[in-house]
Amino acid sequence: METKRKAVVELRLLKMPPVPLEGVRRSARSALPPKRLQYSPETAHVKTHKQKRKGYGVYSSYELERLENIRQNQVFLSSINLLQATEELKQLTRPKPSQRGLMRSKAAVNEALPARKSLRLQNIESKTSTLAPEPRGGLSMQESLKKPLGPLAMDPVNMEEGSKLPLQLLELCSEGTTEERKMELDLKEYRSALKNMRITEDRVAKVVKGRIFSAAFHQCTNSLLMAAGDKLGKVGLWKLGGDWGVDGVLLFEPHTRPVSCMAFSRAHPTQLLSLSYDGSLRCMDVEKAVFSDVYDIKEGLKTFDFMSHDCLTLVVGNWFGKVAIVDRRTPGNTHESLHLLDAKTLRCVSVHPLQKHYFAVAESKVVNIYDSRYLKKTKSQAVSELHGHSLSISSAYFSPRTGNRVLTSCMDHHIRIYDTSAMTTKAPLLTSVGHNMNTGQWLTKLSAMWDPKQEDCFVVGSVSHPWTVQVFHESGRLQHSYSENLHSALSVTAFHPTRNALLGGNASGRLHVFTD
Repeated sequence: METKRKAVVELRLLKMPPVPLEGVRRSARSALPPKRLQYSPETAHVKTHKQKRKGYGVYSSYELERLENIRQNQVFLSSINLLQATEELKQLTRPKPSQRGLMRSKAAVNEALPARKSLRLQNIESKTSTLAPEPRGGLSMQESLKKPLGPLAMDPVNMEEGSKLPLQLLELCSEGTTEERKMELDLKEYRSALKNMRITEDRVAKVVKGRIFSAAFHQCTNSLLMAAGDKLGKVGLWKLGGDWGVDGVLLFEPHTRPVSCMAFSRAHPTQLLSLSYDGSLRCMDVEKAVFSDVYDIKEGLKTFDFMSHDCLTLVVGNWFGKVAIVDRRTPGNTHESLHLLDAKTLRCVSVHPLQKHYFAVAESKVVNIYDSRYLKKTKSQAVSELHGHSLSISSAYFSPRTGNRVLTSCMDHHIRIYDTSAMTTKAPLLTSVGHNMNTGQWLTKLSAMWDPKQEDCFVVGSVSHPWTVQVFHESGRLQHSYSENLHSALSVTAFHPTRNALLGGNASGRLHVFTD
């Protein structure tokens, strides 16, 4: 409406006859001296090609003076090359993403590829071709591209064909935990430890090709070994400061769709379990150098957690509101039992660290805690309910040592902490922390994660500018914020189980490591 109104006014002005300037009092503004450069009256009478305008008379002396000042300013700025210097300064100060990791191998491949030419430029007639037949049985394209069942060899795709896994990788994974779990620090000591954790250029690397959906630390302490799963179904391993692969990065393709959940086995440190939207849950065994089947359905797996201390029993959740109890000792890749909990959706499961029969489930707008000993095929009764969410819940996790707290992340822009020490019918809400959860479609959903070393503190990424990673106490008080050398949002975050180290993953497949 505003644009139309302006157009009508301009049309009326064009139709008006020119107003004679004789007898009209001139504006006092014409007597004001110019602000920047001095005006020369010798050029005031000089006529230029811009002195006439359609529908108007001759420019006033004030307008001529203004145009001349603009012209002289432009000449002056061009003579000192200020505009060019400003653009060059922007290029120098604009942050560049880290070139470590998979970026090098990609550049090498691109240089070796010949230039592409069309058949028309090559004077070659095109051959008539028919469309490929549709897959039978109503399978979608993504299902038809699913990896075959059975063990898959651990062949890194970023190394030469036939290359074997580095022996150092097996030695590193076999180390396991060499340190006992430290006692919790008081908040003052904890804040001091957080401040000593820094990030440098060599602690950022491209580990996978697509957007990171999940990431995890290996429990070894002599070196930092991390894993990341991306949107394309790839799994990357990165040893900080490693010399194998490309800058210590090894890339594998065990899945075809987003890897939404992964975890290293605490009882078997050479094993990494990864779960994908394509319906497959696989175990990467570095000792056997294979990805073996653990559980498989048609599609739609979302999350899992270990239900036993030996990490052989799992609870697995899918997009359709069902959880499966899986025992890895049973031959095959099926479940022991299947239970429908929420007919709409299910986004996260978390097992109690001490009482393994309890597990929390993030359903539509409520978090329910179930007892696996009393599950039914449908309409299972929850032991405890965590209310107060108004939108969908991204995640829900028991506190890592006692399970007396549950940490939830909700799309209503709040992070909540509930008291689950008594397992009452309705768990009381302890704290609610406001946090921007508006990630959009190009970033992985934010999820607050506990620090395994500190029972009452958690970490979460931020999508607000400037980019930060924030560590909070369960009371809602901010303990520390990391913003140095961050050029993107780190949606996926995780603490090391024993060392002072924190990782963050972004949408371009890069892992950032903060450590002391």
